[in-house]
Amino acid sequence: MTAFTEPAVAGGPLDDASTFEVRDPATTQVIAVVPDGTAADATAAVDAAAAAFPSWAATAPRVRAEILRRAYELIVDDSDRLTALITAENGKVEADARAEVAYAAEFFRWFSEEAVRTEGAYGVSPAGGTRTIVTHRPVGVAALITPWNFPAAMATRKIAPALAAGCTVVLKPAAETPLTALAIAELLVEAGVPEGVVNVVSTTAPAEVVTTWLEDPRVRKVSFTGSTGVGRTLLKQAAERVLNSSMELGGNAPFVVTADADIEAAVAGAMIAKFRNGGQACTAANRFFVHADCLDEFVAALGDEVEALEVAPLISAEAVAGVTALVDEAVSAGAVVRHRGRTSETGWRYPATLLTDVQPGMRIAREEIFGPVVTVIEWTDESEMVARANDSEFGLAAYVYAGRLQDALRIAESLEAGMVGVNRGVVSDPAAPFGGFKQSGIGREGARDGIREYQETQYFSVDWP
Repeated sequence: MTAFTEPAVAGGPLDDASTFEVRDPATTQVIAVVPDGTAADATAAVDAAAAAFPSWAATAPRVRAEILRRAYELIVDDSDRLTALITAENGKVEADARAEVAYAAEFFRWFSEEAVRTEGAYGVSPAGGTRTIVTHRPVGVAALITPWNFPAAMATRKIAPALAAGCTVVLKPAAETPLTALAIAELLVEAGVPEGVVNVVSTTAPAEVVTTWLEDPRVRKVSFTGSTGVGRTLLKQAAERVLNSSMELGGNAPFVVTADADIEAAVAGAMIAKFRNGGQACTAANRFFVHADCLDEFVAALGDEVEALEVAPLISAEAVAGVTALVDEAVSAGAVVRHRGRTSETGWRYPATLLTDVQPGMRIAREEIFGPVVTVIEWTDESEMVARANDSEFGLAAYVYAGRLQDALRIAESLEAGMVGVNRGVVSDPAAPFGGFKQSGIGREGARDGIREYQETQYFSVDWP
């Protein structure tokens, strides 16, 4: 067991001496203790971030870029340790954890390059007599709230653009997985991030800490990744101060397979889109709309993969209970368990499961599963299938496998989702805008859009007689 009694606030210790335990989902054993932050610690974090903001905002973009590039290099060099941390606190298999570290590091490299692209605009007013100059400035202190399912990538996807823009940050990682965030904060200090620019508060009282931040007038931005329910609550709180808000919320991704799709490729894509991180991803494919003409072939091929699969543990006993309840309820309503994978007897486990005869109105087809369960829905009419796929409050990701690219793109354009994987089972890329429609969120992360989330647009109207 490791004692992380050093500070959760980068650059200085937490005021409170209390700690909490972090457990390995694969064994349920305690692996570390970390500081348990309070409202006072949350305020101290903002004190540090607000004090550091003027200097960091005035730092030359090239200097910020070089620090971010150094952070990328340090994460890559330290990938073995970070992989082990993610595996221990999150339960990911080593290959998935190592892939996450590489993905997380890439945000620092990408935004190190974006930090120096400080383009603006200059133009003549149509009426004459003035010149218009448009520029962008950092929004200020940003409160970042990240989930447990990708403890490295969700932190770096927010920290990197914020720092590139010239913002300082206060970060609350999930209580289930604080170790990776604390390790990344240490690497940022080593990379040259000044004291107070990045501040991490680990806590078992998230509402207390986050409310303290949202009510603090020095906090000018909130960025949250997590459930739609919590996102709604945060948006209500943010509305009190008309706070600049970015929300990356839940998903219930459809995975469409047409009659002429390459079944081998579709199965390979399904294994990634569904079972990465044990299905515990907001982009995870949940509802598999498979054309009747290839239904048996697809189910048989995917079923073979499912039966050979031993997935990573879920994050908690409560998560296992939630998935179990959804599957049991669906089976009671007529769904059929066609294939099941293997599972270990240790830790918080649920076997990979493939259900057929699922009806669109079932709760398992309407709610985010967040577990290793495939639900197959048969279709024959494309317009009806698209309507069913779009019949959801969520609109984050979707996947389409079709033999003809034109068909795949036609279906993709008709789906109400911010990201669509066309003949591939992955949509995430630091160079692409990540985000969704409807109640899957507000704003985008990654790409040029990502840095804009941490900037205010300002223009100067210059007298020009």
